[in-house]
Amino acid sequence: MAKYVSINEALGLVKDNDYIVTGLGSAEGREFMTNLHTIAGKVKNIMVSNCLPMGAYEFMTNPAYKDSFRTEGWFYTPVLRKAHANGNISFIYNHLHLASFKRLCYRKPDIYVGIASMPDKHGYISLSTSNTYEMAMIKEAKTVILEINPNAPRTFGDVQLHVDDVDYLVEVNYPIPEIADVEPNEKDLTIGKYIADMIHDGDCIQLGIGGIPNAVAASLMDKKDLGVHTEMLTTGMVKLAKAGVINGKCKQTHKGKMVAAFAMGTKELYDFIDDNPSVCIMDGAYVNDPYTISQNDNQISINSTIEVDLFGQCCSESIGHVQFSGTGGQADTAIGAQKSKNGRSVIALYSTAMVKDKATGERVETSKIVPLLKQGAAVSLSRNDIDWLVTEYGAVNLRGTAMEERAKLIISVAHPDFREQLTKEAIALGIIAG
Repeated sequence: MAKYVSINEALGLVKDNDYIVTGLGSAEGREFMTNLHTIAGKVKNIMVSNCLPMGAYEFMTNPAYKDSFRTEGWFYTPVLRKAHANGNISFIYNHLHLASFKRLCYRKPDIYVGIASMPDKHGYISLSTSNTYEMAMIKEAKTVILEINPNAPRTFGDVQLHVDDVDYLVEVNYPIPEIADVEPNEKDLTIGKYIADMIHDGDCIQLGIGGIPNAVAASLMDKKDLGVHTEMLTTGMVKLAKAGVINGKCKQTHKGKMVAAFAMGTKELYDFIDDNPSVCIMDGAYVNDPYTISQNDNQISINSTIEVDLFGQCCSESIGHVQFSGTGGQADTAIGAQKSKNGRSVIALYSTAMVKDKATGERVETSKIVPLLKQGAAVSLSRNDIDWLVTEYGAVNLRGTAMEERAKLIISVAHPDFREQLTKEAIALGIIAG
C-alpha cells in the first residue's frame, strides 16, 4: 500500500529540470497531465514528451505556463499544432519503430507516467492500450508512476509488469478516451473499393484511422481468413474480427493473433481487447520493424498522405515546413510490406483539397498531386519506397517504374481538371519528354 499515492503526492515528485515521458494517446497519464500546470510555481524547466495527446492540457496550451514547461512530441495532434504557437512545443523526428531507441540515446526520462489496468490477483498489471514505446521508457525511467484505472482494458502481449516494478500507483476512474468512427464519404468509399479489390483471402493487413481506412474495412466484409499485423488496432478491425473475417489462421508469425503496437478507437474496441488473448499489444520497436512486418506473407500496408509529387515523394506530416502530424510508422509499414512475400504497400489520398487562397481568402480546389512538393515539405516516404498510389480516380502500381512512366501514371489518377497542367509542368521540369 506504500506505493499508492494521491495525484498531488505524485506531482510532488517532480523536480526542477526533470524530463517526463507519458504514454501514447489513450495510454497517457491523464490525471497527472491534467494537473501538471498546478506545480508551475514550484518547479522550472520541465520537459514533457508525448505522442498523439488526447487532452488539451493547461501546461501545453496555456501561454502562461510556457516558461515552466516545454513539450516535445513524436506525433502532433490539433492540440499540439495550436499550442506550437506558444513557442514551447517542438517535434521529435522519428520512424516509429526507432522512436524509443533514438530518444533514449538522447535523454532518459526522470519520470514515466501512464495508465495501467488494475492489478490482478498475482500483482500483475497491463499497460493496456499501448506499448509503442512505453515499456522501453519504463525500464529506463528513474521513477515510474502509473494511473491504475478499472476502465483500462487488460491486454496481453509484452505489456505486463508486476506492481513491484512500479514506484507509485495512483487510483483513478476516468473513461478511456475514444476516437469516434469517421463515417466514410463518397470519395472514401470509392478509394476503399479500389484498395479492397487488391486484398485477397488470407492476406495480412495494416490499417490506420479515418474515412479511407474505415471505408476499406467496410469493403472487406466478404473476405475470408484475414490476418492483422498493424501499428494501430482500430474499431474497423474489431468489426471484421467479430464478423469472422479476421482470424489470423494464414499468418506466418503470431498465428491466430491480432498484433499491434497500440489500440485507439471506440468503447467497442476497448471492450473487445479487454482480457482477449487473441490480441497482442507488443513493443513498437518489434511490431513496426520492417523485418518483423516482412515475416508475414501477403502483408498489405495502407497509409495516407497530404500530397505526392510526380517523382512519387510523399509528404504525409507537414504543410510545407509547418509540422502537421508525424511520420509515425508510414515508412516502417510501407517498406516492411514490400519486403513481404507477395506484399503490397498502398498510399491513398483524395486527388484535391479545398485550400484558402492567400490573395482572396477564398477556398479553392487544389490538386494534392503536385509537380514538386512544397518548399520545406517533409518527405515521409521517399520515391524509392512508394508502391501503389490510389485516389478516387484509380489505382496505379509504381513499383519499378522509371521517372517518365511514373509521372504519367501519377498524373493519370490526378483530378481531370489538373492533368493537362501537371503534364505541362512535368515537361518543363524535364520529367516527361516534350
